[in-house]
Amino acid sequence: MGAALDIAGAMGAYLLSDRGSWISFKNKGDLEIVVEGDRCLFSPYGIILVNPDKHPNVNKELGQAFIDWVPSAEGQNAIRSYRIEGQQLFLPNADPG
Repeated sequence: MGAALDIAGAMGAYLLSDRGSWISFKNKGDLEIVVEGDRCLFSPYGIILVNPDKHPNVNKELGQAFIDWVPSAEGQNAIRSYRIEGQQLFLPNADPG
């Protein structure tokens, strides 16, 4: 993504970038964020357990523990608290209730 940001800057072009790449990218030049926060740009993550019947080496219990932790209050707080250069990267959206 850094190379794509370099090219966009050199060409005066627009580019869709993830927030982590943007924050980490040091050669911003004249680039600026023109749209953020629009629901159309929402990119949710999902999590599923690999089928242990098809992949017997999968640690089903540990995988399920991780799946259970992600939407928990603790997991959502860890997601919310993750920052690069003081900027929040992800917006948790699971209801831990």
